[in-house]
Amino acid sequence: MKRIGHFVDGQVVDGGEKTGPVYNPATGEQSGEVALASGAELDNAVDIARKAQREWRTTPLAKRAGVMFRLRQIVTERTDELARIITSEHGKVVSDAAGEVARGLENVEFCAGLMHHLKGEYSEQVAGGVDVHQTRQPVGVVACITPFNFPAMVPLWMITTAIAAGNAVILKPSERDPSAALWIAQAFAEAGLPAGVLNVINGDAETVNAILDHDGIDAVSFVGSTPIAKHIYETSAANGKRVQALGGAKNHMVVMPDADLDAAADAAVSAAYGSAGERCMAVSVLVAVGDVADELVGKVADRLPGLKIGDGTDPESEMGPLITRDARDRVAGYVEGAAGEGATVVVDGREKQFDGDGFFIGVSLVDNVEPGMKVYDDEIFGPVLSVVRVGSYDQAVELINANQYANGVAVFTRDGKTARQFEFDIEVGMVGVNVPIPVPIGAYSFGGWKKSLFGDTHMYGPESFNFYTRRKVVTTRWPEPSESQISLGFPTH
Repeated sequence: MKRIGHFVDGQVVDGGEKTGPVYNPATGEQSGEVALASGAELDNAVDIARKAQREWRTTPLAKRAGVMFRLRQIVTERTDELARIITSEHGKVVSDAAGEVARGLENVEFCAGLMHHLKGEYSEQVAGGVDVHQTRQPVGVVACITPFNFPAMVPLWMITTAIAAGNAVILKPSERDPSAALWIAQAFAEAGLPAGVLNVINGDAETVNAILDHDGIDAVSFVGSTPIAKHIYETSAANGKRVQALGGAKNHMVVMPDADLDAAADAAVSAAYGSAGERCMAVSVLVAVGDVADELVGKVADRLPGLKIGDGTDPESEMGPLITRDARDRVAGYVEGAAGEGATVVVDGREKQFDGDGFFIGVSLVDNVEPGMKVYDDEIFGPVLSVVRVGSYDQAVELINANQYANGVAVFTRDGKTARQFEFDIEVGMVGVNVPIPVPIGAYSFGGWKKSLFGDTHMYGPESFNFYTRRKVVTTRWPEPSESQISLGFPTH
């Protein structure tokens, strides 16, 4: 049985006696056990991080950038190795895992330009002989709590920027697939990052709560479900920490009557069922406008029998299993309950049979879905695509804007005026026009609105440097001795 420990002060450590199981989702067999950190182990890692951060923040920016360049080279050359680690514990197909790594590398590349991103500002002669300048300084020790669905990409979104900005990091990956985080920590060490700047502490909910209450941690970044994001935000804020917590999603894809329906159907299938629907940017609701619904639903249904579902290591597989047996059963429950709520199950993924004991389920397509049904209201996080029929563009916008989630949305149309109006009207953080999964490139920032984000700062890109730095404003005057005087009035220009 593989033992998965922690990474502290530049080396792998076994951890204590408390452990949790790690499975291969494609076989259903336990492949390892992960150490779950005690309070004492967390305290030790934080102490080490605080000492390392004091030295790291003095490191010249050019040397920090050099670490980023070397990290990029290491990850690029060994992407397949990292991708297969992801597949072995998450279950997504290797090509999808490699795509995740590529999107994470975008942020590494962005952070390599840290010399530019950390620039301050300067104003001279704001008053007689007085200048003002502003600098960016690191927050201190940052905790990054990352989800199971992107065990490499989301850590690379968080820790790379935090480290580039001069912070030290405590990374707490999901205990379901922790090995990718350890691989990344070792790659950082190989790239020249000093020991103690990046520490990986594996753990469960108890570990997370200890992080939120720890006096030695100054900021918290989180991605996960909305209830947990709300808890992370409220607890961290109450403890005086800076916090960004990205929550759940219910992403809609609007198909207008003038859209290319074949292209829309291809996009819907790709975005709904890729990675078994375990993406916070997966399309889970197809909004058919006007009289296109019957034809669109038919085109989507026609494409589903051809999908190859199997072990992620099989090059022919297009979709792998869900992360756990419980996740698979929960998804099946939504499909089972949809008909009772008045929806029409066009394709029932529960009917597909698989050999072995892996956590597989087929893809489902549910038509005539309406708000108020669980299959619509809840974040299912599985390969289930719901279809909502509306009569007009205005009804589509009203539907989406009334939803509690506002992570991503897409519109498919051939009309530029409609697309422009949609962009203006819609109350969602990330919008795609004929792009079903509008995850921004690394030079922009990722994040939603409403209950998809707790805090006011999005992730990676420019906003991330704002989150991981504090502004310090310095007002300077060099008077002549003869200019000294006592004045009890409030300073003015």
